[in-house]
Amino acid sequence: MNWESLDWEILDRLREKFISGSAAEGPYWHTITDLECYDFTYGERIGWKWDAVLRELTSRGWTPGVEPGLTMLDWGCGSGIAGRRVMDCFGVASFSRLIVHDHSALAMDFAEHRARQAFPELTVVRADYRMLEGDEPVGLLVVSHVVNELDEPARAQLASLCARAQGILWVEPGTHDISRSLGAWREKLRAAGLNVIAPCTHQNACGILSPGNERHWCHFFALPPANIYADSDWVKFGQRAGIDLRSLPYSFLVLDRRPSPLPPGFSRIIGEARHYKGYAKLYNCDAGGVTDLMLQKRDAPELFKALKHAHETGLQKWTHENSRITHVQSGASTS
Repeated sequence: MNWESLDWEILDRLREKFISGSAAEGPYWHTITDLECYDFTYGERIGWKWDAVLRELTSRGWTPGVEPGLTMLDWGCGSGIAGRRVMDCFGVASFSRLIVHDHSALAMDFAEHRARQAFPELTVVRADYRMLEGDEPVGLLVVSHVVNELDEPARAQLASLCARAQGILWVEPGTHDISRSLGAWREKLRAAGLNVIAPCTHQNACGILSPGNERHWCHFFALPPANIYADSDWVKFGQRAGIDLRSLPYSFLVLDRRPSPLPPGFSRIIGEARHYKGYAKLYNCDAGGVTDLMLQKRDAPELFKALKHAHETGLQKWTHENSRITHVQSGASTS
């Protein structure tokens, strides 16, 4: 697939399904060309979100584990972009096999084929009923952009797989409703004994879901490749699809049976800092909950400048009192 062979009518149809919400009504892949066009455009943008999440996990010192025979299950795989990005990050040697599953047989065909092309030395198979409904442990469960397409049977199956998983990587769009739905999954899985690895810096209840925070949601912004803005093909795609290429909002959740490798005391900025003359306002999440804080430029000029130009702000270590950041630990950011 390349820009010359791209079928814009297919992309228009898919975009309409995603926007209208009708994608939840059932499989929307009609031909392999649908998946090729999607993977080349919308799928690639989802890949950039996964890249941001994986950069953060690497900076936190997290890996899927060293257990022999670790299995990755890409559930709701679509074109398989998520599983391939995770495999690229951690390497084929980290896994014994990749299993793909989707409610569309066509999607599984495509995801399986693309993974075998990318990783010829890796065993790639499609999930069968025994695997999905049995009790075999799942080494790493990968889930991407499925929350708004789940019916009750799919939700029940996903919950069962989460209960069998050693680790879970889950990325979703950064919208208000979807992000808060993912937060509800966080609370259920945390209560079931899984440790929260990211985006949270703590194991406490989700502060976003506390009373009074209904208008807020946990989301972040991935940084697209720098050359995208000067690429006429991507610019044309953005205009045709009505997409701001600079904006890649996403929500995500990473859980593990093992404890988090992140030391205590870190904070995480939700969304982006809002800059004003001489100060910035930011929504801060830490073990104490979520708080709207002010950072004065004179207190931390280098950080103030960095936050003004960064999308992926990483983690910070600071103290705050009366809604004002009072001390910033130098070099605390992990990305």
